[in-house]
Amino acid sequence: MNTLSRRGAMLVFLAFAFAYFFSALIRAITATLSPQLTQEFSLHARDLGLLAGGYFLGFAAMQLPLGRWLDRQGPKTVILGFLAVAVGGCVAFSLANSFGGLLLARVLCGVGLAACLMAPLTGFRRWLDPASQLRANSWMLMTGSMGMVASTLPVQWLLPAYGWRPLFWGLAAMLLLSMVVIAWQVPRWQHSVAPAATGTGAGSYAEVWRHPYFRRMTPVGFFNYGGMVAIQTLWAVPWMIRVGGYTPVQAATGLFWINVTMLAAFWSWGLLIPRLTRRGVHTNQLIAWGTPLSLLVLAVIVFSGEAAAAHAGLLWALFCLTSTFLSLAQPAVGMAFATELAGRALSAYNLVIFAGVFVVQWGIGLLIDAFVAQGWAQAQAFQGALGVFLLLNLLSYIYFLAAKKT
Repeated sequence: MNTLSRRGAMLVFLAFAFAYFFSALIRAITATLSPQLTQEFSLHARDLGLLAGGYFLGFAAMQLPLGRWLDRQGPKTVILGFLAVAVGGCVAFSLANSFGGLLLARVLCGVGLAACLMAPLTGFRRWLDPASQLRANSWMLMTGSMGMVASTLPVQWLLPAYGWRPLFWGLAAMLLLSMVVIAWQVPRWQHSVAPAATGTGAGSYAEVWRHPYFRRMTPVGFFNYGGMVAIQTLWAVPWMIRVGGYTPVQAATGLFWINVTMLAAFWSWGLLIPRLTRRGVHTNQLIAWGTPLSLLVLAVIVFSGEAAAAHAGLLWALFCLTSTFLSLAQPAVGMAFATELAGRALSAYNLVIFAGVFVVQWGIGLLIDAFVAQGWAQAQAFQGALGVFLLLNLLSYIYFLAAKKT
């Protein structure tokens, strides 16, 4: 294992974090832009869900080849190639004149930004010790939360002056700058690890899919954690507007504080995880203890509906906060495999999470439109769709508790 010096690790972290900041901003920006895009392109709820989910569709489609490329070529080479596609996606989004054009550009953005978390996590798996890997993962997610914070009120303030299209030209320029920083600071992959040789299927995704720990973590990754990201990056804002009665600016403010809460949570995890690890507290214990809190908060949101309108932003912030226990699953999955399989294991689990984001984002939109078509009021349709989401989260958690790690 080729470890980095403390200074080298910090510089590599910052180089990757700079790119991941803008990756998260682009991922989450549709929530803030949803009122403008809905009005300009006459979008239904299902269209809005598909548009936001298009990012995650492109993102998820790349995860399996991404894992192979990361293990073979290393983080630096792979992320630079992917970011070039993301630059094109941002430019295409700014030029789109139809829903189809927006969706295609959104998918391109998802493809191009697919390596922004997996590349550093794959590098950290080789370059850092286990406790530092967990800390670096939490702080990368904290950086992502900073990007999501930037996608809320700052974007809302810029919209009246510039409109949404020029923002994507600026984002394309920032991605180009991040490529320069990564090319400058991130070391190239040292092919010093021998290929795995543990029997039939070794070194392949079949070995990852068959692993009992991977299977145990799949449902909570898909529905609970992926669903939280779906809410954070899209449905929290329409809920605040259509159920809570917020204005677009008030909803953007609510989303701002949701993302600030997430930022603080991931910063705290980065500080706490090494200490908890030294005391023998396992990731599985933290997930088992913390997930019921998120289920409870989600139940309060679903069943209170319009009655809790004034507190909608606070409740969604609490839901996202209590869901951060599940963020610990990703590095834990990576550490369950040998270093030569780390890229594939991490990418496969990322595929699970972001496939969940896509399904939940689009699925909630489809359910809302279906309930409205049955004569339900707008607020009731939102409650019904989120009620289905709550049930799926509960079943996934029960499976997590019932499954045995071997």
